[in-house]
Amino acid sequence: MTGKTTELIREGDYLAEVDVELRYDAGDWSPAYSLDDALKLEAVQKALRKGDLSGAGKFGRVFELRPLTPPSEAAE
Repeated sequence: MTGKTTELIREGDYLAEVDVELRYDAGDWSPAYSLDDALKLEAVQKALRKGDLSGAGKFGRVFELRPLTPPSEAAE
């Protein structure tokens, strides 16, 4: 049996949403990713770490994270 889910990968100021399938079976390691999905998640993480947003964007949606409060105001 399989099910779809969205994984979030954060590296620095970037976050990617990547759709993957989970495999459910009677084993102890259930649910698990397929090898292709595991490699896809790893590729997205490496691309974000290098700042390659277009590379990460091939596998999912990429977001830039910004704080709502500037750092100078947060300290007060």
